[in-house]
Amino acid sequence: MPGRRFRWLWAAYAVSAYGTGFGFGAFPLIAVLVLHCGPAQVAVLAAAGRAVGAVLAVPLGPWVEFHRKRPVMVAMDLLRCAAMLSVPAAYALGRLGFVQLLVVSVLVAAADIAFKAASGAYLKALVPPAGLLVANSRFEATTWTATVVGPPLGGAAIGLFGPVATVLADAISYLLSALGIRAIGGHEPRPARAGTARLRPADLLEGWRHILHHPGLRPLFLNGIVVNGLIMASEPLLVVLMTGRLGFAPWQYTLAFAAPCVGGLIGSRLARPLAARYGHRRMLLLSGVLRACWSLGLAFVGPGVPGLVLVMLVQFGLVTSCGLFNPLLATYRLDHTAPDRVARTLSAWSVSSSAAIAALTALWGLLAALTDPRTALALAGVLLLATPLLLPRSRKGLPAGPETAGAREALDPA
Repeated sequence: MPGRRFRWLWAAYAVSAYGTGFGFGAFPLIAVLVLHCGPAQVAVLAAAGRAVGAVLAVPLGPWVEFHRKRPVMVAMDLLRCAAMLSVPAAYALGRLGFVQLLVVSVLVAAADIAFKAASGAYLKALVPPAGLLVANSRFEATTWTATVVGPPLGGAAIGLFGPVATVLADAISYLLSALGIRAIGGHEPRPARAGTARLRPADLLEGWRHILHHPGLRPLFLNGIVVNGLIMASEPLLVVLMTGRLGFAPWQYTLAFAAPCVGGLIGSRLARPLAARYGHRRMLLLSGVLRACWSLGLAFVGPGVPGLVLVMLVQFGLVTSCGLFNPLLATYRLDHTAPDRVARTLSAWSVSSSAAIAALTALWGLLAALTDPRTALALAGVLLLATPLLLPRSRKGLPAGPETAGAREALDPA
């Protein structure tokens, strides 16, 4: 089982996750309620931050690979803290504008990618192979617990203290996360590298090369960027539809997405026992199919209690499936990646996912502007129904990993 140093890492992750949950949807809400932006501008805010952040993060993966991971994680937490603090500061001075929200989104997106690359590599070095699924399930459970608790409290805080209160809390959570990572202690050796320490062009592509040449990771990667892109492209449209045209209050919007996240906690807690009973590969594929089956229902949301209940039911099914899928994918990805390329692989995965989310968010924002948000949501839901075709088709297409025999025996008994 993971030890004391993992518990410090987990605690740091938890405080950051709760801060993020508390600030759920803060920037779109600020854009709508403070800056009076329409659907196209809200979509641009969501898309541009991710797109430019992904571009900036391309060289960060190789850079992270060849540096100690804990200092990188601390630096990225402090960068995110400073960027987020600038928003309430500008708001207090009456100088907050759309451009500043874009810049902060870019910085936070790039720092997120670098942090995830460093933390994934650090986790693989910190936790024995047989404990990776346990560790990833705990992270996933923490994420969904924070999403259950955080958004309703954040919605209440917006009503009581103003629209930027949750951004301030999120910034403080990054500072506390940095302090928790510093408290982990222990010696982390500097990654060895043969030859020059200068970043080479080949280093930038190594993560994508590994993913695209691996028979199991390649289809999971393609499926993941499309599914995540379509799901996230729907978020700003729902903000506009629910808080604008349908007249839901901010606390109702956050409640509609927070309460169903109990399903994510359930899914993440079931990941390990279901993988042990039915096999890691089988549950990975099944949950990958299930998470594509729900989003179409969001196109039919209406006003009042029935609309709120419909959103909650759809979200419960979606996040339960994602809560089961995500730790299985994270563990499979670490199992099938050598320690000296983990950061580059995770960075390439995150950069591609962010770029896809940005492109699809911008495209769906344009579609919503040309038609209406409901039509755009319906198209996203229909396309999601086809995404299981991108998953591996057979056991042969999802090979067992060569590095973690002990974990495979525990998770996928013959």
